[in-house]
Amino acid sequence: MTTLDLRPLSIGELLDRTFSLYRRNFALFIGISALPQLLVLALQLAQIAFLPSRAALPVVPPAATEFQTRAVQFSTGSAFGIFGLALVGIIVYLIAYLFSQGGTVFAVSELYLGRATTIGQSLSRVRGELGSLFGVIFLNGLVTGISFLLLIIPGIYMACRLCVCVPAALLENLGPRESLERSFGLTKDNAGRAFLIFLLYVVILYAALFLFDIPFAFAIQSAAHNPSVLRVWTALMQVGNFVATILITPVLTIAFAIFYFDLRVRKEAFDLQLMMNPLAGGVPAPPAAGSLLS
Repeated sequence: MTTLDLRPLSIGELLDRTFSLYRRNFALFIGISALPQLLVLALQLAQIAFLPSRAALPVVPPAATEFQTRAVQFSTGSAFGIFGLALVGIIVYLIAYLFSQGGTVFAVSELYLGRATTIGQSLSRVRGELGSLFGVIFLNGLVTGISFLLLIIPGIYMACRLCVCVPAALLENLGPRESLERSFGLTKDNAGRAFLIFLLYVVILYAALFLFDIPFAFAIQSAAHNPSVLRVWTALMQVGNFVATILITPVLTIAFAIFYFDLRVRKEAFDLQLMMNPLAGGVPAPPAAGSLLS
């Protein structure tokens, strides 16, 4: 694997490099995304299979009185069981998301440094970073969420400024606060380019959902009065959502990992650093000048 051409990229070149890297290493990135998400899919299918047939299905009966009657029939144990499954589902989804995000970033980094990598190697590197990665994503979500509460535009702006905090955390071994400050410094004067990446991802995401989810949603509505058929269509919709997730999620992660390297080339001459020290095992970086929380 040869090192990618490290130079300042236009937004078109950045997106082209994203899809080129994804296409050339399709099995690698799909594997990194799919293996953790298989746990989520298995749990979702188990919920559909083992919960009471009417309670497990997401379609509300058309008659409110019938719905209320069924609600009364739930035992306290059933309610706690459903709550417990939902809590387990959230935990499993979060772990799967952390592994797929971290594994993809590590894979992109290895390819940029001219080294081959595997699905197992990329995912195994995430295990020691789970706590830090969770903190980064939580703090990022908190800051962005508060910004959205102020007004929509500040929320979008903060999301664009903090878009490379995960690569910064994993590749520079930074804590949650330092990662957000690092991203805020790197993306100065580049929020518009980040917004275009987000915009393209949203378009692709909705196209994938329309292709893999909407047909099953219509089928669920048509089978609303047939619980056994409804269960099958619900399971198929979860499978379709799984396919859409593993296909589309890597696009955004790869794009922002490449964006991270592009920003470092532009602002820190990372390409020259790599040329002078091609055998460096990591991706060291000087502290960012920009500050968000200090």
